[in-house]
Amino acid sequence: MRKESTSSTRGFAAAVVLLIVLLLIPIANNAAQAEPSGDNAPSSIILGDRGGLTPEPSVMVPTQEGTTPSIEVGARAGFATDYIYRGVTLSDHKPAVGAGIEAVLGPLYAGTTFTSVKLPNEHTVELTAATGVRPKLWNIDWDFGWTYFAYPGGSPLGPGINYWEVGGRADTKLTEWLHLAAGFAYSPNFSNTGAWSKYAASGLGADLPSAVLPQGVAGTVTAGVGYYWFGNQSAALGGFALPAYFNWNAGITFKRKIFSLDLRYYDTNLSKENCFVFTGDPNATPGGQANPLTNPEGLTSGWCSATFVAKFGFELD
Repeated sequence: MRKESTSSTRGFAAAVVLLIVLLLIPIANNAAQAEPSGDNAPSSIILGDRGGLTPEPSVMVPTQEGTTPSIEVGARAGFATDYIYRGVTLSDHKPAVGAGIEAVLGPLYAGTTFTSVKLPNEHTVELTAATGVRPKLWNIDWDFGWTYFAYPGGSPLGPGINYWEVGGRADTKLTEWLHLAAGFAYSPNFSNTGAWSKYAASGLGADLPSAVLPQGVAGTVTAGVGYYWFGNQSAALGGFALPAYFNWNAGITFKRKIFSLDLRYYDTNLSKENCFVFTGDPNATPGGQANPLTNPEGLTSGWCSATFVAKFGFELD
């Protein structure tokens, strides 16, 4: 086992321990204190099922019986010390900004996001367009959607990396303060490489009791783990499958009125060599273990390594 894989395993264990410790906080208080704090909605469990810095799905607005549903529009924006998507940085571990807007009509929704990125071929912007339906069945909030990822600009000599993905997600409450989520996504042509991709993830969240937080502030501890795997790329890109990997996150989100602050740890089990194969990091360095098919020069990248991210955002309805 390579040294970086051992480090990732230890990081995963640390994240699990952090989650367990934080989840014990509500249990140590009485039932009244275990109620979610304030009037803020609980934070969405991060599964990596949408792009952008502010991808949390909007809460459906209930329509009274006999009335016609109206269109509700929400806007949100955020700043983060790093843009991590499914465990991998899309901003070269640099700060990123993002914004999004979404329209909801009953269970139907459509929206778009803008996020700054720093990718190979000089791509600096990620634009997404998403649409879908969020029904509520069997006390479970479902989300079935389609998302298109676009990366305009970049080097004129490089191939485009736009692609689309379909997916589903389910969220449910296990208790008044404990909630669970799971999701799955599929793309027939990930990043225009010719390889299909599949992503499965699940997560757990716990609303912190109001007694341990300042007045008017809501807090939620969340953690998630996902697995990403791929088919073979096109012959022009080598014809081999991209490396599959696990990724995980654990953190805490604070909310006060329209503002939110998220503090989170991310990591993957990708080796530094496979991280280069997956990302094509232009700043990769030699010195790793060579693979004659996927990485003959033994280049290594830190784009998939353990990272702590602070994200500040706000949302307007």
